[in-house]
Amino acid sequence: MSGREGGKKKPLKAPKKASKELDEDEMAFKQKQKEEQKKLEELKNKASQKGPLTGGGIKKSGKK
Repeated sequence: MSGREGGKKKPLKAPKKASKELDEDEMAFKQKQKEEQKKLEELKNKASQKGPLTGGGIKKSGKK
């Protein structure tokens, strides 16, 4: 092992992504995904505000 090859080698640079034009179908699909994501976030927030779903019911004391 020579001194020049020691240490980490630099990773190769990734080629730049070509910016492609989005057609109407892709735009509509992305918009739909964003709306669904917003709905999920709202449902998560509502669910986290409420207490646990387990409530009332008959509790067993463990005695026989």
